[in-house]
Amino acid sequence: MENSNKAIYSLRELVIYFLKLGTWGFGGPVALAGYMHRDLVERKNWISEEDYREGLALAQLAPGPLAAQLGIYMGYVHYRLLGATLAGLAFVLPSFIMVVILGFAYTQWQGIPQMQAVFYGVGAAVIGIIGMSSYKLTRKSIGADKLLWGIYLLLLSYTVWREEENVLLFLGAGIFYWLLKSPPKSLFFFRGNSGASNAISFPILLNISIPGSSKTLGQLFLYFTKAGAFVFGSGLAIVPFLYGGVVKEYGWLNEQEFMDAVAVAMITPGPVVITVGFIGFLVAGFPGASVAAFATFFPCFIFTVLPAPYFRKYGKHPGIKAFVDGVTAAAVGAISGAVIVLGKRSLTDISTVCIAILTLLVLWCYKKIPEPLLILVAAVIGLLLNRLCNQYKLLR
Repeated sequence: MENSNKAIYSLRELVIYFLKLGTWGFGGPVALAGYMHRDLVERKNWISEEDYREGLALAQLAPGPLAAQLGIYMGYVHYRLLGATLAGLAFVLPSFIMVVILGFAYTQWQGIPQMQAVFYGVGAAVIGIIGMSSYKLTRKSIGADKLLWGIYLLLLSYTVWREEENVLLFLGAGIFYWLLKSPPKSLFFFRGNSGASNAISFPILLNISIPGSSKTLGQLFLYFTKAGAFVFGSGLAIVPFLYGGVVKEYGWLNEQEFMDAVAVAMITPGPVVITVGFIGFLVAGFPGASVAAFATFFPCFIFTVLPAPYFRKYGKHPGIKAFVDGVTAAAVGAISGAVIVLGKRSLTDISTVCIAILTLLVLWCYKKIPEPLLILVAAVIGLLLNRLCNQYKLLR
């Protein structure tokens, strides 16, 4: 999309803004998208309302973490490929550095009781947080459409039953809903439609197989490229995919380490998907973190900048929207199922159950409370419970 309006800000100012947003932008994709609108559209007047809405629509339509894609598009509006590249890097870099530092600390001091106690409380709170997030996603994404509810319940049940996700079910859900809601006029409906082919072709790549089972950088690259392609809308959509591969299929992390990785993503600013950097660090150190982060975010970069010039013309096509609606219903169902699976693994006693329930109640009653504050409180509770247990053992 061509934009004739000249930028009233420099590329340096835009990069500095996204560095700041990536440093203190807590709250998940919806909050981050809201910050961008408040700052770039309302306060600074750098981006027009029309450009923002088009960027948000593209971010919701294409696979990839919503907030990161929206930031990339904001950079693209006036500074095209260079702006998109620098804005995306500036947005992701602060949280990547944080998770690498936390990964180093985790590997060095995981055996220390205080570290274990922190993650004992934090892991339970994360269950409450992602439980509330899945509820909000379900309410927002599914609506009253009975067919979407059927897709949602099918994927929820499958995820709970198999404790993994099946990529073909996601692709099949999108195609099924597309064929019912906006059937093509011919078998070659998408031929010659560049916007549609960009949106539809990439999920097919999800069926790429990953050879071998050793912890190699090549495996990490292929697996996390698939992970980046899988995410639709919310960073939490990557949780069931990562759980199925990182824990169940390849055994790179155990259950507790995976929950700790999700917790790290919740306590750091920026996109939730940055948890892949922490996972990569645990698997293969700093090279693993770098490869995992690059492989996850590169697909979302490609599928933001490639269709951007054509999105105004093709983005509202009913076939594409129907496909994404079907995939989104499947993804939200898998998220809800993953919450149940992770809850069964992580809520092991009355204390963790109480922390998770209290987290849910607080989020239900106080809509604007920051999630990092809940994580901090849960960490303190974990430390206190650890001290009480140790004192009880001494008294005995």
